[in-house]
Amino acid sequence: MRIHTLIVDDEVDVETLFRLSFKKWVKANLVKISFATSGIDALGILRMDSNEDIILILTDINMPEMDGIELLKIVRGEFPDIDVFMISAYNDENHINEATDLGIKGYFTKPIEFDKLKHEISILYPMLAS
Repeated sequence: MRIHTLIVDDEVDVETLFRLSFKKWVKANLVKISFATSGIDALGILRMDSNEDIILILTDINMPEMDGIELLKIVRGEFPDIDVFMISAYNDENHINEATDLGIKGYFTKPIEFDKLKHEISILYPMLAS
């Protein structure tokens, strides 16, 4: 099983950080990464038949047009089986509580501690533990 992960962040350079951090998993064909620069783009990707294997979303909260909380609400309605982690530059208790109520698997603040994020992901998907 390969963990198809959609990363959603309006900061384009974040994609490089994730690709470097998940390099071992990608190289072992355990993880596939897709990237969207907005919530609207993410929904477009999720709604494509070719991406019906996405099972994990890592999304920023603060983005233009549609924030991560809005995206999460839509994902919960349309794709309830997808696991979601929220990422934010702010440790905002209101966002954390709302996202938790919507069933997120974890909340991380920027700068992301990738070792902790990967650990949390590997708890959900034990085949990634190394």
